[in-house]
Amino acid sequence: MVSRPNRARRPGAWFDPRLLIGLVLVLGAVGGVSAVVAGSDRTTAVYAARGALIVGDRVTAADLELSQVRLDGALPLYVTPERMPADGLVLARTVAAGELIPVSAVGASAEAGVTTVVVEPTDALAQAVAPGAVVDVWSSPQTERGAFGPPAVLVGQAGVVRVLEPGGLSVGAGRRSVELRVPREAVAAVLTAIANGAAIAVVPANQPLGG
Repeated sequence: MVSRPNRARRPGAWFDPRLLIGLVLVLGAVGGVSAVVAGSDRTTAVYAARGALIVGDRVTAADLELSQVRLDGALPLYVTPERMPADGLVLARTVAAGELIPVSAVGASAEAGVTTVVVEPTDALAQAVAPGAVVDVWSSPQTERGAFGPPAVLVGQAGVVRVLEPGGLSVGAGRRSVELRVPREAVAAVLTAIANGAAIAVVPANQPLGG
């Protein structure tokens, strides 16, 4: 009887290349997840508004809150603790509650190009119209027949400084007036509308007229 030669197994003959490919894929996936997690942890402290801030307000770090956010390349567009002067910044536009403070919305100068003007709305004020509120001023021009034309926004995102109670000797006794902080370039339009007898409405911002 002829015996078969005993073939010795060659070293590595058992190795399956698919195992190596699978190992590489697993290591790559783990590395990718680790990179994503590490990237998500790269947050930066940026100032945000605690409440609505109106144009012309001077705010300091104590008036704001810090939010940890991931901005990547957009970081230079927002106010960080390193950019906050000790004497604060002046709002050049209205900033909503919770909104991150953009660099474009603030300035170091006390003269932010704003002033105050008093308007007497034709109709009663909404309860939300109070000091510190952000409002839109609507105007309906008076026509030759005594009617009023379609309303349009006269000043958007104005800030309410105070609400003035009616005086007994005023022409519009029984109606409250509102002192508003508005851009200087809007004053002429406001005064013109008042002088021409336009119907004025002060509406909380983002609330539809008549809503």
